Amino acid sequence: MTARPANTHQARLLRLLRDGGPNSRAQLGDQIELSRSKLAVEVDRLLETGLVVADGLAASRGGRRSHNIRLAPELRFLGVDIGATSIDVAVTNAELEVLGHLNHPMDVREGPVAVFEQVLAMAAKLRASGLAEGFDGAGIGVPGPVRFPEGVPVAPPIMPGWDGFPVREALSQELGCPVMVDNDVNLMALGEQHAGVARSVGDFLCVKIGTGIGCGIVVGGQVYRGTTGSAGDIGHIQVEPDGRACACGNKGCLEAHFSGAALARDAEDAARAGRSAELAARLDAAGKLTAVDVAAAAAAGDPTALDLIREGGNRVGQVIAGLVSFFNPGLVVIGGGVTGLGHNLLASVRTQVYRQSLPLATGNLPIVLGELGPVAGVTGAARLISDHLFSPA
Repeated sequence: MTARPANTHQARLLRLLRDGGPNSRAQLGDQIELSRSKLAVEVDRLLETGLVVADGLAASRGGRRSHNIRLAPELRFLGVDIGATSIDVAVTNAELEVLGHLNHPMDVREGPVAVFEQVLAMAAKLRASGLAEGFDGAGIGVPGPVRFPEGVPVAPPIMPGWDGFPVREALSQELGCPVMVDNDVNLMALGEQHAGVARSVGDFLCVKIGTGIGCGIVVGGQVYRGTTGSAGDIGHIQVEPDGRACACGNKGCLEAHFSGAALARDAEDAARAGRSAELAARLDAAGKLTAVDVAAAAAAGDPTALDLIREGGNRVGQVIAGLVSFFNPGLVVIGGGVTGLGHNLLASVRTQVYRQSLPLATGNLPIVLGELGPVAGVTGAARLISDHLFSPA
């Protein structure tokens, strides 16, 4: 993709076609404040760039029928979601439909060189499958703070060896296309906004509970990153004075008391202490426990597993209650690997939020699980790069 929109009108047309699919000139004109003649000029210029193509005749609205316009069908975006313990890579078309998706277990602590070798191998596999000859742009999510303008991780607590690594520059050279980098939870929020549960909401919070905990903040339809890119780092809000040591160097952080890693540790402690025969049996069989094991034990009615989930949900709910009182969102989305704990977790979070926040903030506040699961991050990554490329150069 070499062409870029020449002005804000063209950029808005491209985003309308991305988000709404093929549309007629007349319908596009209904959505954008341009005269018919000016709209025709801008559409014709986009047709000349090859970013959009004619797509058959539109339905008649009386008089001469116009052609539908759509984004060029050969455009391809690469979405990469690097988690603490796995990598998701997907290829999408210009409308951000996922055409192919791969997942591979990988410890982010192996460092950026090893992780990106795996990312490139997965991208090559998707290309070789015939889904893409090349990529017009790539979005990358990483599980830590990112200095957004430069696409560089900054002192990420669970990512040793990544501080200051030039992710955007390195991958752009390897992939031969523009690359944008962001925190993984911001991309989850973008994914849920584009194709998930937050499609019609302008102001919402997206809380990701995985190996760590983070929060994507969407204000007026746009991700809010803060002055330096660290907005939403709620995993390091203190919930227990003089509590457990956290990877960030502080004590009592939410992430240290409830996250995928903390839950697994507490479950193993309970199993070894003889408080749960169900968890003990799973520990004996596998040698370790994960949030998946806790979810399975809870589903089997194990009271210890249920207590661990409720206690964790209460802690998360306490933090979210503070966020709701401060921000007054229209929706709270809960996503990430720990959401396999399902409605036991959700019920505890809801109870705390509805109990602690004022009725004016919670009276019409849905608190729901995300719809897209592992596809949210890669969809959001494709959305990130398309937002960049569908902006005036």
